[in-house]
Amino acid sequence: MSRHTPHPMQNRSLKMSRFNKMGPANIAMWRSWIKLSLCTSLSWVALIWIGEVQPSRLSSSSPIQELSIVPPLMPNEPIAQAVASGVQSGHQIKLNGRLVGANWQRRSDQIGIADVDLMARLGLDLRNSNRVDRQPVNWFGTSAEATDTLSTWHDNNVRYLDIAPMASRLGWRTETIGGVLEISTPPSEILAIRQGRQDWGDRVVIDLSQAAGWQVEDIPGGVKVTIDAAIDRLPESLESRSGRWLKKLQLFQAGRSTVITAALSDGVRPRTWSLANPNRLIIDFRQDQLEPLDVAWAEGLRWQQRYVAVGAHRFPIYSFTLNPRQGGVSPLPIWSNASTATGIAPLISMAQQWNSVAAINAGFFNRNNQLPLGAVRYNNRWISGPILRRGAIAWDDNGQMIMDRLSLSQVITTDAGRAFPVLTINSGYVQAGIGLYTADWGPTYTPLADYETIVTVQGQQVVQQQAVPRAGSQAIPIPRDGYLLAVRAYETAANALPIGAQISLSSQAQPAVFDQYPHTLGAGPLLIKDRKIVLDPVSEGFSRNFIEGRAPRSAIGLTADGQWIMVTMQNRVGGRGPSLQETAQIMQQLGAVQALNLDGGSSSSLYLSGQLLNRNPRTAARIHNGLGLFLAEGDN
Repeated sequence: MSRHTPHPMQNRSLKMSRFNKMGPANIAMWRSWIKLSLCTSLSWVALIWIGEVQPSRLSSSSPIQELSIVPPLMPNEPIAQAVASGVQSGHQIKLNGRLVGANWQRRSDQIGIADVDLMARLGLDLRNSNRVDRQPVNWFGTSAEATDTLSTWHDNNVRYLDIAPMASRLGWRTETIGGVLEISTPPSEILAIRQGRQDWGDRVVIDLSQAAGWQVEDIPGGVKVTIDAAIDRLPESLESRSGRWLKKLQLFQAGRSTVITAALSDGVRPRTWSLANPNRLIIDFRQDQLEPLDVAWAEGLRWQQRYVAVGAHRFPIYSFTLNPRQGGVSPLPIWSNASTATGIAPLISMAQQWNSVAAINAGFFNRNNQLPLGAVRYNNRWISGPILRRGAIAWDDNGQMIMDRLSLSQVITTDAGRAFPVLTINSGYVQAGIGLYTADWGPTYTPLADYETIVTVQGQQVVQQQAVPRAGSQAIPIPRDGYLLAVRAYETAANALPIGAQISLSSQAQPAVFDQYPHTLGAGPLLIKDRKIVLDPVSEGFSRNFIEGRAPRSAIGLTADGQWIMVTMQNRVGGRGPSLQETAQIMQQLGAVQALNLDGGSSSSLYLSGQLLNRNPRTAARIHNGLGLFLAEGDN
């Protein structure tokens, strides 16, 4: 595969995480002269085709509630920088006076904003695309078709969409002031708000005098929708109406914006979209809110989301498809800290630390002591070894992948001809026997069990042996030109390894073909092998609770034509996540002829360009390792 963006293990500089800080809102009230009398009958009836709703007229007697906004601290570092001659970039946009976090870049007459930020900050809908350099979008169109097709480019793991032609068409004003991209859209006013119950849930329709941006964010028990449009009065009786899934609506004013908060039943999410002629913002509260999407995001990388049915159940799926033959993206293992095998971190910060453009969570770990419980191999080095013959994937730098249950046979042999098996390497999995720890574990090793005997080996010779009676009581240095042996409840081996003893270490993967691949990630259980479901979680040492559980899942698969599919599966519509059997069936439907289950539940996370695609970051657990995708240098 082609060279990729620098990776920390290649002694390049780590990319520091970016922090998008919200700034103080402009609270100066600015009203449109448009009066409610301009709301024609067309604005009340044009939505018949999308469902019956009842209008709530704006009351002249109910004052709106002012929303208090507390500005957070601003970052100390500059928020914009010149990245090349005539090019500026930054991480904040002032949208109609409100400072929001968003990646932007200005190149001559091009104004680029990150695609994920356009979706989150303005409400643009991406449409399916087959060209990396062109992205269809929809914003206040008259149908489901694209209103604009924007040119794109990649820089520093961000995919920018050029909004300049769209901004010109819509009459937006743009200016760069003090390192912030300021965007002013034509002033809009909320003319009416209508609410109606549907078979699938609840619909709220906001009539607008002009097209206006919006942002959706989760709050405890529901969501908050901020609309870049002013409102004079509250609709009559809006808050007293309950719906199928909608418990309560509240409206607030924040400067020129209007905030709607919605209290929702469990499992319900908003699908927010727009229509023109007349301009309307539609918020559908439903259990199946996911909008199908298939985007050519980078050369060889597609971002997809859809529903997959298993029997009578439908599961929302977020996924990447990687075509290694196209050479634009390289997969590599990533973990929480490049200098040690220990510790956990959010996938977002992990991906940003490693400078990967995309990532999915991977293997298991002990959440209490934050130690790995499975295979992580990078460039032929075992950062952490396999355990319990669990399922794993291995691949080379050309993207050729294999998948099977994996174990590692390691043996130390003394100069006296005695041989002892080594059960684990750089692992948090503890059992009676010998565990091996190299410098990839970190600078020191702290015993994980009581009464361990620690044998230090340098130059194939035992140079130190010490008994440590209590776990966690002592940090023992790991030599860079050797390793430590942690001997647990194995007196025979400890006695055979005195200071001065010469020892050799041999190692072979089983199946042996794994030794031919420099990169490995382990998880389990194995789902599919040679097109057949081969689930056997008991043989891979999984607990009954794990085997019988239904939860969000992550998985990785290989198609018949050699493409990788990295998948997260959320809760079924109206219920819990998939079982292991359903996970295997979903992967089959997605075209996998080989597939492996990854860590799931709160760990299940799919990352792209600074965002989690499948869940709110606040609900995502910290993890130990993942699979990172790196853009080729020429594409970034």
